Amino acid sequence: MSIDHITSLLGDQANYLLNHISQSIPKASLQLTSPDFISQQFGLSNRNPQVLRNLQSIYGNGRLAHTGYVSILPVDQGIEHSAGASFAPNPIYFNPDKIIELAIEGGCNAVASTFGVLASSARKYAHKIPFIVKINHNEFISYPNRFDQIMFGTVKDAWNLGAAAVGATIYFGSDESSRQIVEVAEAFEEAHALGMATILWCYLRNPGFKKDGTDYHIAADLTGQANHLGVTIQADIIKQKLPGNNGGYKALSFGKTHEKVYSALSSDHPIDLCRYQVANCYMGKIGLINSGGESKGESDMSEAVATAIINKRAGGHGLISGRKAFQKPMTDGIELLHNIQDVYLSKEITIA
Repeated sequence: MSIDHITSLLGDQANYLLNHISQSIPKASLQLTSPDFISQQFGLSNRNPQVLRNLQSIYGNGRLAHTGYVSILPVDQGIEHSAGASFAPNPIYFNPDKIIELAIEGGCNAVASTFGVLASSARKYAHKIPFIVKINHNEFISYPNRFDQIMFGTVKDAWNLGAAAVGATIYFGSDESSRQIVEVAEAFEEAHALGMATILWCYLRNPGFKKDGTDYHIAADLTGQANHLGVTIQADIIKQKLPGNNGGYKALSFGKTHEKVYSALSSDHPIDLCRYQVANCYMGKIGLINSGGESKGESDMSEAVATAIINKRAGGHGLISGRKAFQKPMTDGIELLHNIQDVYLSKEITIA
């Protein structure tokens, strides 16, 4: 996809996103990704050679292979949002093979899904694309609905089915977050011991994070702190929602913050807000990937491209986009994934 096509997809946002020059955290302060990122950033860490190999298998696969960027297809929504809500728009994805085929044909670095999906197709596909097994979920069949992440299997099970990495979610800020932090930290320690990489969905969940009509679950200061907790328990990649506002600590009057977070280290521009998330990933030493969000129909393509540009120009490592890709015909899903990847392949789109 040419830069002209990218510009046309962005419409009125093109100049705002493509020509922004960040005045917050300078790009020179960041550890930017590169084709040799794994060696540079993990080569002197405590990660063992098997972890490095599996990280390299993820960064070295698909259309973005050896660029330092990643495009991951996540399909764990059958549990998180119910299979009906997830797959009714395109029922072929009730079949696990189709999920993995979309990731392969879409040129993704890896596919992230449930134990059931990946185990059912392990011998057919585990050697063709890196598997990321999501080991915990929030199930929505309990009534009334609860918001808690519970384990659906063991790290050893993920290793046995050939996974390159395990993924997990922590609902930071929830009543159950302390237990989840301990569970996931222990699971990540075991995964590293077995040679698998680790990816953490660093999400916020607390009804008190909504105030006066503003949802601070996507505030840069709060999501940034969630990222910082995630890298502290040794996640190798952080998955986070794109920030939509800032000032959660101040609006909710809790925790501790500093005025420079808002006056010097960020602005109201989405690239600067995302850069604050990157900064909390040890200034980019741990890669930040942003989620693609729900499918909204005709606007999916432009929204996905805009999110990719924000992430790339902020200093992130890529996108993990699911519903926008699998809740439409496979050919359209492949096109969307390719357009996301083209942003990271474009030399004209640089770090802000």
